[in-house]
Amino acid sequence: MLLMRILRAVPNFDYFRYHKVCFAFSIALCLITVGSLLTRGLNYGVDFAGGIVVEVRTPGPADLADMRAKLNALNLGDVNLQEFGSPSDVLIRVQQQKDTTEQQEMAAVGKIRDALGTSVDYRRVEVVGPTVGAELVRDGIYAVVLSLLGILGYMALRFGIHAAMTGVIALLHDCVTAVGLYSVTGVQFDLTSVAAIVAIAGFSINDTVVIDDRIRENLRKYKSMDFRDLINKSVNETFARTLMTNGLLLLAVGALLLFGGQVLFGFSLAMFWGVVIGTYSTIYVAAPLEWYFSKRHRKEKAEADAAAEAAESAKKAKP
Repeated sequence: MLLMRILRAVPNFDYFRYHKVCFAFSIALCLITVGSLLTRGLNYGVDFAGGIVVEVRTPGPADLADMRAKLNALNLGDVNLQEFGSPSDVLIRVQQQKDTTEQQEMAAVGKIRDALGTSVDYRRVEVVGPTVGAELVRDGIYAVVLSLLGILGYMALRFGIHAAMTGVIALLHDCVTAVGLYSVTGVQFDLTSVAAIVAIAGFSINDTVVIDDRIRENLRKYKSMDFRDLINKSVNETFARTLMTNGLLLLAVGALLLFGGQVLFGFSLAMFWGVVIGTYSTIYVAAPLEWYFSKRHRKEKAEADAAAEAAESAKKAKP
């Protein structure tokens, strides 16, 4: 009951008080991301860097820990196992070998077969070359860019170009810093990471749309209210919804991060970061930027400047 009372109460917090500090923090995060990408780059997985993909079916439920131990003992580099479909179906990804000749790659496949034994049914064996990896990188970039363009168009049609610009800037902030997280930590970046980036964009814009919708409603109710105060009021009124929705999502993603295992670690880490940074950017990046970009802000500022100038002129005119 106490929690429900807290959630029903509308806070009166001045978010704008800290927006310049938050702008500086966000710029710092983006600079760290760019610096890390230029110096360290990304730790591409098999999907992007190339390597060996083997699909197997075991007689019973697969013992992933035992299979991973056997394959790691081969010293073939990074090995990733993923259960899909039924518990007996396993997808094995092995990083590209230093010697990329076909003979060496097939030798690596032979080592995998010897390690897993004859009881395993080998349903598919593929060697992903660097050319295919480069195409996947390009297609992944296209997927993210097209999703951002679609969001920009939707926001522009529903809330206007200024809200669309602030929303996409916040999205870029979230997506760029998420990619930076992969670079700084060295966590493997693969196709599931691209899915996480797109999911972060969708989650972040959902929060932004809720606040923008409340701003639009309050503009009709409080036509004479200062726009900065109106945005603060709108953020405070949606605080309970943000806390419940994002808090529950954070708990779910946190459970995946802690107990999802190695296969889901990269995806879960990006999603956990996305929930945290997406909530932050909606309140401290998108909302303040909308105030700066809005015509109403410029009009209020011009009126305040004119009033100040008139007062100064009247003061000087007094004998």
